[in-house]
Amino acid sequence: MCSVSSVFKSMRLFKRLFLPYFIIFCAFTSYASTPGGLKFHGSEQPINQRTSYDVFGKEEVEFSNSFDIAFENFLFSTSEFGYILRIKNSESNTIYNLFYDGQGDNLKFKFNEEGNDHLIAVELERSELPSTQWFMMKISFDLKKNTITLSINDKDYTASDLDLPDTYHPIILFGKSDYIIDVPSFAMKNLSVSNADEVYQFPLKENEGSDVHDIDGDVVGYVSNPEWLMNDAYHWRNKTSFRSQSVAGANYNSRTQEVYYFNKDSLHVYNVWTGISRTEVFKNSCPINLLLGTNFIDPDANKLYAYEVYYENQDSLPTMASLDLSTYEWSEGIHQQLPTQLHHHGQFFDTKKDEFTIFGGFGNMHYSKDFFTYQLNDSIWRKAESFSGDRISPRYFSSVGYLKSNNSLYVFGGMGNESGEQTVGRKYYYDLHKVDLDKKQVTKLWEIPWTEDNVIPVRGMVIPNDSSFYTLCYPEHFTESFLKLYKFSLKDGSYEILGDSIPIYSDKITTNANLYYDNNLKNFYALVQEFDNNDISSELEVYSLASPPITMEQLKNYSKQPKSYASWLIFISFVLMIAIAYLIIRWLASNSSKNEAAQAALTNQPEIPLQPNSIYLFGGFTARNKNNKDITYLFSAQLKQIFCLILQYSTTENGITSQRLSNILWPDKPADKVKNSRGVTIKNLRKTLTELNGIELIYDKGYFKIVYTDEFYCDYTRCLQLIADGEVETNREEFIGIVTRGKFLQLSNDPIFDSLKHKTEKKLEPVLLLEIEKAFETEDYLHTIALTNALFHIDPLNEDALNYHVKALQRLKMNDEAKIRYQAFVIEYKKIMGTDYPHPYKV
Repeated sequence: MCSVSSVFKSMRLFKRLFLPYFIIFCAFTSYASTPGGLKFHGSEQPINQRTSYDVFGKEEVEFSNSFDIAFENFLFSTSEFGYILRIKNSESNTIYNLFYDGQGDNLKFKFNEEGNDHLIAVELERSELPSTQWFMMKISFDLKKNTITLSINDKDYTASDLDLPDTYHPIILFGKSDYIIDVPSFAMKNLSVSNADEVYQFPLKENEGSDVHDIDGDVVGYVSNPEWLMNDAYHWRNKTSFRSQSVAGANYNSRTQEVYYFNKDSLHVYNVWTGISRTEVFKNSCPINLLLGTNFIDPDANKLYAYEVYYENQDSLPTMASLDLSTYEWSEGIHQQLPTQLHHHGQFFDTKKDEFTIFGGFGNMHYSKDFFTYQLNDSIWRKAESFSGDRISPRYFSSVGYLKSNNSLYVFGGMGNESGEQTVGRKYYYDLHKVDLDKKQVTKLWEIPWTEDNVIPVRGMVIPNDSSFYTLCYPEHFTESFLKLYKFSLKDGSYEILGDSIPIYSDKITTNANLYYDNNLKNFYALVQEFDNNDISSELEVYSLASPPITMEQLKNYSKQPKSYASWLIFISFVLMIAIAYLIIRWLASNSSKNEAAQAALTNQPEIPLQPNSIYLFGGFTARNKNNKDITYLFSAQLKQIFCLILQYSTTENGITSQRLSNILWPDKPADKVKNSRGVTIKNLRKTLTELNGIELIYDKGYFKIVYTDEFYCDYTRCLQLIADGEVETNREEFIGIVTRGKFLQLSNDPIFDSLKHKTEKKLEPVLLLEIEKAFETEDYLHTIALTNALFHIDPLNEDALNYHVKALQRLKMNDEAKIRYQAFVIEYKKIMGTDYPHPYKV
């Protein structure tokens, strides 16, 4: 009869060998839909900060007869010029390059034999390559026919009668290369270099670092100064901000790709595509008295309508006015008021009927359940006739969206109660109602139970299809809160949270946020308007997120995606693996391990528990709030950078000055932009740290500093404390639990972390060596192995660690494991050093 530990061993082997294939198979379907790409910093940046991508790096490849270089391209500026790529041959001196010129009326692409002549010249009208879309490019080398073909959006342009070799050893370089420094701002994704016999695919779905992975997840090639677009599908990017000392309103115009932020006298305009801001002063002041800044856009007429539904004792004032966005002149509209103020109502504009509809809202201590429609043609508000079907209870803070395919409105969530009386109290709704505008009928589609913190949605709802919708939600009952993007199923209300968070101060009832989607740019845009204590002045923050948005798990697992070909082959392979695994498990289960106790202990090394109110830097960056909830997603890449920098200087010095912080994080930005970026980042970090107790970011005597009490736990600071106090040996299990969690700042390859990593590992290495020696001498072989594994994180070729590791395994009678570890070291040594490891295995 087999032992329990043998079965566990068999299952562990199965998980290690075969479970990854199952994960790959399951992930295949979602792989193609995830975003990604590599953005190249071009001539808008200093030379040393321009992007360079060596596709194969040190690896040499060879093609016979033919090969293609294909990729999707995206031009961020159609007015720039520069080199997109160069193609060298390691066996000859001939170099080809692709040059792009966006100056003038048309777009020009030239494929050249470098230093000799143009081989292909293509001139396209700008309408043929829309500036907001990806397009396909391919360069085909036919080595037999001596031709090179450039394909742009499936149109072919060929150069013939060339002197091409029978075999080619391409060195493919995108962006800056050698003395070629003129680079346009462009992006690429889904790169492949292939012929009938060889296929190299590079999805370019990395999210950090300079290593480039092929589709199998292997590192092939290197890029300097990259900007990985995968991050744009998870991290909300703060694009710009505006401030107004008087009441202002905000909106997004998808026709012009512009954000509007207006007050009584002027309009701030930000183009999300070009990044250019401008201010337009009105020819006449806005005729209505702006209290809330509520507004909508008529894109066909190119007008912005500002409105107030209710004034207190001001019947003579207009409640509606329109701004001509061509002339920036206001026209006064109606004076009609609705019965009460309606804070945080939902809204929708029907471009076909020229009707603007609002739903719900709060005012005069009542919640509303009514629909009001403003008809532009006859300039009047009308209360909508009663709808048949289900009743929508009175509420405010609802999210409203429109689906064109069935001409229906959708109303999601909010706060209120059945009576509409504020004095009764309020409840949070997590339901969805469909309002059929043709049948004048309301249908309650679902109501879901809610076990998390109560949240309310923003006014805007994005419905991309008939299966789901997106909206931003946040717990408005916290002063310092966070907006998160939710994707709900229209069918049953199942949902997922995508992307990281957007900070918002939610104290004032006038504070609001809204969500928009630009179908051309394939981006979500969030406008967050926070009002000051006077309810008059406000600040607008503009954020963007690429679509489709992703989760943190998708962001981290980019290199674990399957090959794009043959999902059926993966399935067949998976079935075969299951069959093989079954046979292996039966065989292993029939043979008990001789050293079960040692095996079990070795695989259950002490691991530090994830405590509440903590931040971990060993292994992957992880944060847990005071309720032990994982809040790692709140720390964007930049927040991790600034947190680690300030923490580093807080443990070794008095903190870090604002100037030093700016020089490290924003070395080449103008002073005014640095100040704004630093202020926003510090503000966001302070908001995030409020999720934890006992830790605070302060500014004292010119220094930023992280201060904390014993209530807060950080594995990095605890490790330093154990070393400084000489308490490593007496707290060996705790120390091992810290250092075996993973390499220090394991997933953070940004050069900004290099100094912190180096200093930390420099302190750790001698301590680890000493503790390894002590553990071995006291015959504590399990701890010896754990400590050597930690040392391998710092120095994978440390021979002392290898010797102790192998000897400890041998003393535990685990000779097979000792040989495997030795062979792994030999392979790594050969890979890094280029020579064979000189010392043989000793029994």
